Amino acid sequence: MSRLFTRKLDLAAGAVDMSHGSGGKAMAQLVRDLFAAAFANPYLDQQNDQAAFDAPPGRMVVTTDGFVVSPLFFPGGDIGSLAVHGTVNDVAMAGARPLYLTAGFILEEGFALADLKRIVDSMAAAARDAGVPVVTGDTKVVERGKGDGVFITTTGIGVVPDGVAPSGDRARPGDVILVSGTMGDHGVAIMSTRESLTFDTAVVSDSAALHTLVAAMVAAAPDVHVLRDPTRGGLATTLNEIAHQSGVGMLIREAAVPLRGEVAAACELLGLDPLYVANEGKLIAICAPTDAERLLSTMRDHPLGRDAAAIGTVHEDAHHFVQMETRFGGKRIVDWLSGEQLPRIC
Repeated sequence: MSRLFTRKLDLAAGAVDMSHGSGGKAMAQLVRDLFAAAFANPYLDQQNDQAAFDAPPGRMVVTTDGFVVSPLFFPGGDIGSLAVHGTVNDVAMAGARPLYLTAGFILEEGFALADLKRIVDSMAAAARDAGVPVVTGDTKVVERGKGDGVFITTTGIGVVPDGVAPSGDRARPGDVILVSGTMGDHGVAIMSTRESLTFDTAVVSDSAALHTLVAAMVAAAPDVHVLRDPTRGGLATTLNEIAHQSGVGMLIREAAVPLRGEVAAACELLGLDPLYVANEGKLIAICAPTDAERLLSTMRDHPLGRDAAAIGTVHEDAHHFVQMETRFGGKRIVDWLSGEQLPRIC
């Protein structure tokens, strides 16, 4: 294929132009020298418009997600690694083992190829670290001013083992609510970068692939009722979603919710409620009380669950309210957001 190209792709100083989406030589060169080189694996190397693979035993899981985060680079990650982690986690929340990813890129004319390479390399590294290859994809280019550098759409495919069936409609009165660690790290990392805020201790995104943590959890407690990653809308919104799906109420304890001091300080400065701030490397687990201690211990034994905590319980409530017991002993409703607290965080 190298004979097709008269000059080398300038990954140091070049920029995306409309020819990179034309379907011609320039597009073939971009795909070969950038995307195919970074994501190389036996499926992608076949250079087909699809990937064919044998389906393993078990129930198949599929999810799709779009990533439009701003800024594209932030402490602890970038849009590329985030796209892998977010999609792997959505598959994992079904109790599944992620198998394959697909990726679609919408590129804006004029976007620096050096930045694109940085994103693609980061995405490829995240996929390799997770052990989940990108097996097929697509690239499109839009005119200058009609995008925001790069948007990424990913699809994830996985398989759920027999006997494992977590779902948002399975929370039951008496169940215990667990979280795998501190809340709000990702959203505050994004906002601190946007607002050029600095703290004594750097606020870093928690973006991470959670499937190995989930695998340990379902091995310890196969009947875990609910698994969910509290991304957009944070802990509060996710608990409201589950409460409505399951037709129950919830009571959480403010003092039990893990929160970094610098995240709490940033939220106070920015006028944000940390319960609604996004996470990209944390999960919520809801389980029967008989499984709670074993599951919590398993989470704390994993590097991504060291700060895991039991934060509340599920109870009967015809109104499906999520309530919080405050540090002062009172209670307040933790309601849905009426709008977007933090736009463009994933």
